[in-house]
Parts: sequence; structure tokens; C-alpha cells
Amino acid sequence: MKTGLLLSGGMDSVALAWWKRPDIAFTLDYGQLAAQAEIEASSTVCQQLEIPHHVIRIDCSSLGSGDMAGNAADSLAPASDWWPYRNQLLVTLAAMKAISHGVTHLWLGTVKSDGFHRDGSPEFMSAISKLLSLQEGCMEAQAPAIDLTTAELVRKSGIPGSLLAWAHSCHKSHVACGDCRGCNKYMEVFREVGYDLDRPR
Repeated sequence: MKTGLLLSGGMDSVALAWWKRPDIAFTLDYGQLAAQAEIEASSTVCQQLEIPHHVIRIDCSSLGSGDMAGNAADSLAPASDWWPYRNQLLVTLAAMKAISHGVTHLWLGTVKSDGFHRDGSPEFMSAISKLLSLQEGCMEAQAPAIDLTTAELVRKSGIPGSLLAWAHSCHKSHVACGDCRGCNKYMEVFREVGYDLDRPR
């Protein structure tokens, strides 16, 4: 069994990396506005864990919707940060790279609240895992923290606050805007777990 993590650089995937210690990690720049900060956060965590980190770049910005793409959300969007079929896209691209590194289990940092989006639900995870397993390599997709809240994941992982502070959750920019759903979640989780909100950068 060789594990790979789809590491976005956000709180959930950063805490999952610290908790589960994957063999290898993959971060995607698919045209999202915060890509560079997400890559920097992910690289920092991988350096601390001493695991290989691969960045995959493919420009899908013309397909984006909402805050992450810097335009109006699609009419079907359940929230302002909706990017159509994003998790399906990210899993596919990460798996395409991961298979060449012998990864058998691809982990996602999906948590309980992600069920707000259909591609953050247990049903989606089951379906995308089955799809991968039907193809060459028989890879499985898993979300080890899908039954946990972000605060529960942070506590369970034992990640130091100084490292978690590197997580980049902003949907709108490589510099935290302080006023999007991602930034609000970042601040709420830090308060809930009792970590210092002062960031080390």
C-alpha cells in the first residue's frame, strides 16, 4: 500500500497530512486565484514531514465559477465559491500523476462540513473511488476525515498551531482577504481549538 494525498494547502488537508503522514503529496494549480499561496503552504508542510511534493499545473481558469475563479458563480451554484465538478477534476488529475508513482490509495482532505457540496459527500467519495478502481492500477480514493469536523480533525491530528497557521484557506487571493467563506472558517477553527491566530508569515 502506497498512500498519496491531494494536498490543497488548506486547513483540512494540512491537518490530514500531519495526522496520516502520506508517502507522497500532490498539489494542483488549476487556475484558482489562490494557487501560489496554496502551493507554498503545501510545500512547507511537506518539508516538515519530509515527504515528496509534486505540483501539477493545468489551466482550467476558463471553466471556473465563483470566488475561486474571480467571477460570478454559476446559476446552479450552492455557494459563492463553487467551481463545477472541481473534486472530480482534482481527483482525476492527481490520480494521473499518482499512478506513475505507484500510489494505491489517494487521500482527500474532505471533512463533514464538505457534505454541503455534493462532491464532498460520502456518496461521491464512494462513486469516485469505484471509478478509479475500475481502471488500470485499481487505485482507491479515500477521505479519512470525512466523519470529522475541521476542529475535530485538527485536535485528532495533533498538528502544532505554528504549522497549521501556514494553511491557506482564502478562496479569492494568494493573500488572505479575511472576508470569504474560507477565511471565516480559518479564523473560526483557530478560535475553536484555542490556537493563537497570529500567523508566522
